[in-house]
Amino acid sequence: MLSSKEQHPIYDIKISSAAPGLISGNDAFQELTAMDLAMKLHYIRFVYYLKTPTFDGFTILKIKESMFNWLNHAYIPCGRFRRAESGRPFIKCNDSGVRVIEAKCHLSLDEWLESKDDSKHKLLVSNQLTDFKCGGKSVGMSWAHVLGDASSATSFINLWAQAIAGQYPAQPLIMTQPLTMGLPVTMAQQQNHAVHTCDFQNPKPNLDPLSVKRVDPVGDLWSISSNSKMETFSCHISTSELTRLQAQICGKKDGQQVPEFECICVAIWQCLAKVKNGSGLKVVTICRNDSRNRNKGIITNESQIISVVKTDKPIGDYEPLELGSLIMNEADDERMKIKEATERDGNLPDFLMYGSNLTFVDLSNVPLYKMEVKGQKPVNVNCSIDNIGDEGTKM
Repeated sequence: MLSSKEQHPIYDIKISSAAPGLISGNDAFQELTAMDLAMKLHYIRFVYYLKTPTFDGFTILKIKESMFNWLNHAYIPCGRFRRAESGRPFIKCNDSGVRVIEAKCHLSLDEWLESKDDSKHKLLVSNQLTDFKCGGKSVGMSWAHVLGDASSATSFINLWAQAIAGQYPAQPLIMTQPLTMGLPVTMAQQQNHAVHTCDFQNPKPNLDPLSVKRVDPVGDLWSISSNSKMETFSCHISTSELTRLQAQICGKKDGQQVPEFECICVAIWQCLAKVKNGSGLKVVTICRNDSRNRNKGIITNESQIISVVKTDKPIGDYEPLELGSLIMNEADDERMKIKEATERDGNLPDFLMYGSNLTFVDLSNVPLYKMEVKGQKPVNVNCSIDNIGDEGTKM
């Protein structure tokens, strides 16, 4: 983003932490589902940009006080990962808290947002509160995907905005698996029956679902290095441009309508296929939020639909409407296959989902702009996913 001669835009960095103001419980443990563990190598990063006067009159002490109250109602993300004797990770709810970074920026908020360099957002996403010149603030959050999907992450950060207003839910945010006291039951069962898992070690690669890629074990370092140089690119599609795209894809054939998200998928899929001269790209992954099966107050990975669309013929042989119909009608939901692959052997294999194939993520139902502080909503929200496979991810 900057040459060695340019001034770094971020300065006066201070690091501290915030934890729940109340004790969440002694010897409490949070179990993780198979789908949680399948997503453990991915991280979701958000940056919310808010203009003056959103935080006028808010000192860092007042912001921290609101965080203490917020985390009382969202204490699971304040815990730390541990491993049972079986090797299965779990969360020890020990109220260790979250890291908070305070910083300042030499640029104004307008100058920052006018920049076309997408890498700038990465400077602000580590749970960071950044004050811009002449007012305005950004709120960055790093979210471990093992805790839940993008909707779960926004539920977590939106709860902070409610805490600032003194509004709290009747019950704290919880995960799909029950919170247990002492050693979680399923972990104890796995330890008692670990001998029965040996027949399934070193499974054949073709048993893994198409939507994930098995990687070398990462141990306690939940990160991978990509074989390709990954860059972020974003573009704005106006409503009128999206309408024209739909008209071009759908035409007047039988009145069939391809939804907006599928139209974008078709355009990108065909463009990338042309760039690669038609080689590969015969399998794509589609990731959606299943809002119908999401319970309020739950942070989870169980409500995301992960499906694959596969074809045996070159993408260039398809008309856009045909490809749109393929995405709409031939997507194979692989959630159960992912769960089975995760639990298949006692070693709990490590998978990549985002970028194992060309991956399209539908965030249209994720309440990115629901966060409201003192009547002010974000003027811009940036969302990205880290630890992406070589095939890339489009949101």
